[in-house]
Amino acid sequence: MTLAALPANGVVPATDIVPATDAVRGTAVARSTRAAASVATGPTTPQTPDVGAGWHDESMPPFAPSAPMVGRDSDLARAHALFERASEGTPTALLIEGEAGIGKSRLLREFADDIANRADIHVGWCLDLGAARSPYGPLTGILRSIVQTLGDDRVRDAVGSGVDALAMLLPDLAPQADRASTSPERLRDAIASLIECAAERAPQVLVVEDLHWADESTLAILSFLLRALGRGRIMLLLTSRSDDVRRGDAVSRFIGEATRARLLEREALERLDIDAVREIAEQVTGHALSQGALERIYDRAEGVPFFVEEIACCSTAPIPDGLRDLLLARFDRLGDDARRVVQVASGAERPLTHPLLERLVGFADERLDEAMREATRSGILVVIDDGYRFRHALLREAVHDDLLPGERSRLHRTYAETLEALCDGSDSADAAALAYHWQLAQDDRKALSAAVDAMLHAKARFAFASAARFGELALGVWSQVSDPEHAAGIARLDLLLVLGSILRNAGDGERALAVVTLALSELDPATVDPRLHARLLRDKAYYTMNLGRPGAIPLLHESLAILDERVDDDRLRATVLNNLASRYMIAGELDRSYELGVEAGAFAARAGSDDESSIAANVRAASRAHRGDLAEGIREYEQARALARGSTADLRYRVNYSDLLTLLGRYREAVALAEDGLARSRRFGVERTSGSVMTQNMAVPLLELGEIERVEEMLARELSQNTLRVFRMYTTMTRVRLLSWRGRHEEAAELLRESLPAFRETGTVERQIWYDIVVMTVAVAESSGDLEGALAAIVQMLADEGPRLLHQRRLLLQSGWIIAQLRAQGVEVAQAVEAIRAAWRAQHPQLQGDTWESILFALLDPTVQRLEAALSVADGDDVPVTFRSVLRLELARLRVREGDRATAGRLLAEAAVHAERIGHEQLRREVSGFMASAGLGAHESSDADALTARERQVLDLIAEGLSNRQIGERLFISVKTVSVHVSAVLRKLGVSTRTEAAVAAQRTAVERSAPRTDDGVRLVG
Repeated sequence: MTLAALPANGVVPATDIVPATDAVRGTAVARSTRAAASVATGPTTPQTPDVGAGWHDESMPPFAPSAPMVGRDSDLARAHALFERASEGTPTALLIEGEAGIGKSRLLREFADDIANRADIHVGWCLDLGAARSPYGPLTGILRSIVQTLGDDRVRDAVGSGVDALAMLLPDLAPQADRASTSPERLRDAIASLIECAAERAPQVLVVEDLHWADESTLAILSFLLRALGRGRIMLLLTSRSDDVRRGDAVSRFIGEATRARLLEREALERLDIDAVREIAEQVTGHALSQGALERIYDRAEGVPFFVEEIACCSTAPIPDGLRDLLLARFDRLGDDARRVVQVASGAERPLTHPLLERLVGFADERLDEAMREATRSGILVVIDDGYRFRHALLREAVHDDLLPGERSRLHRTYAETLEALCDGSDSADAAALAYHWQLAQDDRKALSAAVDAMLHAKARFAFASAARFGELALGVWSQVSDPEHAAGIARLDLLLVLGSILRNAGDGERALAVVTLALSELDPATVDPRLHARLLRDKAYYTMNLGRPGAIPLLHESLAILDERVDDDRLRATVLNNLASRYMIAGELDRSYELGVEAGAFAARAGSDDESSIAANVRAASRAHRGDLAEGIREYEQARALARGSTADLRYRVNYSDLLTLLGRYREAVALAEDGLARSRRFGVERTSGSVMTQNMAVPLLELGEIERVEEMLARELSQNTLRVFRMYTTMTRVRLLSWRGRHEEAAELLRESLPAFRETGTVERQIWYDIVVMTVAVAESSGDLEGALAAIVQMLADEGPRLLHQRRLLLQSGWIIAQLRAQGVEVAQAVEAIRAAWRAQHPQLQGDTWESILFALLDPTVQRLEAALSVADGDDVPVTFRSVLRLELARLRVREGDRATAGRLLAEAAVHAERIGHEQLRREVSGFMASAGLGAHESSDADALTARERQVLDLIAEGLSNRQIGERLFISVKTVSVHVSAVLRKLGVSTRTEAAVAAQRTAVERSAPRTDDGVRLVG
């Protein structure tokens, strides 16, 4: 089994820094070393140590982790249970958390030993590099370990074109990789594909140690993997020092969000009781403790295992007063050479090889060997393969903090100079480590240069959050350097331009906007490069758009004015014009959008840019279509398709045109186009990220077609990782509709309340978001039974003076159903009917006289003839599937009034079947309610009659004794969806266990087989 941890990541050649080592294998080596030391230096007098007397005169007993672990049986069992679930194909994730010294790493070692013959275990460490942390800290080692296990050829087959992206972290995979051909999305997808491929070979346990030191790029990948890995034999195991996780920081947010989404389970390690403390202390000393010694150890260590081990070494001297003194007790007993070696090692953020340590310390071979022997026998350093590391991070921190300021500065200067000399300017230099050491060396000029290099290095690997931290570090020391632009190799405005883009990609839209605003405030319009000025204005507009705020349009106009006056760049001008046209289109100012689209197309043609020409045609197409000129709009979309060359223009066409098809009710075409877009996004390597926008464009037409469970699957996977707020809004709108559809109106209402402030802000500049507010309001009101509130929202929409887009057509159609229900309840609806009919008639002629019109008008003014004509077309794929039941219900009402109960009964039975098939709770209530009130087919019902068709299938399989995973495989749905159905079944049946549900299923089967009377009532003995 392969066991690997974080490698050197290019700080120095692999011969100088420990490559691909790990906690488990490394501990095995350390055990033998410490065991030997214990034999040589252990106490020879078998006496019970009396804590409080004095310290050993010779060396302190080293810690012996080969002894049995104490007090962690339940914690270990939790890890094993999750591993068993992962081994069956359901990915799991566990965070082991606790204070420093509580035993997190020891628990991992025990767990890894237990499963070593059943799984591949890959371990990576997050590194302590201060505020600016190493990008993808633990992931590089984990990925390298997986690659070593699978082999390069198998990896290339598994990730396909994503190998170039993976080479950003593992250069040996593709030495000639072109960063321009890859993207953050492709990197994430490639990592997920690699892990999934490895899971086909054997269960994969991915261990990330010291999560509290993780950088944001690592957290983003972990968050993505938690959501994207929906199946496979994969277990993610994390450790975190809880007292180093600050409320509101990136790690805290990651843990909180993953926990709330039920993607991550947590196991908090508690302090040990006095019996466990006795067991550990006696393992360390090899002798029984007196009660007084035990109580003193327990009182001072407070049940923290690491402190118990340290204190248990005391026998003849008072216990040190403070934690720092306790941790330094071993260090203080060392000779001068060993102390020097340990001090130098404390400056390293990762394990040190012997050659590198030799170079840093400057001792001759034999002298260094003797010093290292003393340091390892003391239990401060441990041997890992051909290198060294501290036995515990607390020891390293204590030694490092004990250095005087001058000593610390000189130590880190030595590290930085040594790393630079070893790398000699090559790409193997670890830019993050150099920035860290030069900063602690207090050399501002070198720190600035290293920070800029680290920023660009992290940006090139799409670690935007880490890049942003290094960029902020560079800005922080900029004013402290006499010639900053020369030292940094970049002008200040260019640095701000780059940093703004990095912050935007890191998801910090507010900071990105602040940085570009700072740049614009510092420049002199008369002397600055006008192209740079225009780009800064364009970027500020872009960041403003991302935040959903007004102000983007004036900024783009200002950028255009500069280009018109001072810059001859048709491509840049076309880009800015396309951005401006898009903003007007999104805002609903369609005439202005179209005019700018024409102008952008002209400049794009002059520049010879097919992609910009495609985007211009795309904008013109949307503008024409929303004005009602469908024929010309569709023609422009075809032109956009034909001109698209790059992935951006191509996917933009498919996103926008599939959206138009959905708005027109051409649902099957919309799904087909979106599916094709997804296939293309896979080829571009962005299936799980940018492709998720296309997935949302599939979800809406699929929902209208009644393929509810497929939509639930899409939303359950939560593929989208895009940081732009507007994409999260699209998903939220669909989730609210889905919850309302299922009758979970309280959850839908809560989600709407939480999201409404953001929707309202963005709705002022994006008209489609404004319409989404209406859609969600109507859906929640209908689901909760507030039909008058739902109709009022639509009527209020019509009274709004803002631009009218095609989005209102579906809401007008929905109003027909609402009005029919209100009319049946005796509510006066004449005024609303006239308003709806007038709004429909006000549309462009190309939008009238279609199938939707016949259905809407039949519901507004119902007659048998109109309803039957509408029903004849309602079963087609260009009509929302709910209207199959709505029209049958309304026609049944008329038939009952005419006395034709037989026809009414048949229509209601068909309506019930349709409502049941699509799982629409409101329709089921309305149809069954009218059937009962009309006395058509009413009969005693069992609890199971409230179940949907899918829930009945799940109940039957529960009765067969199948697990959730087995049910999911049988029904081709995810385990998460099965869990939702099981919960609904238990709730509706009023039972609390699967066994009780199985009994209820058997009872229902008996009741259904019982004979009935002529009026449909079951005869049950």
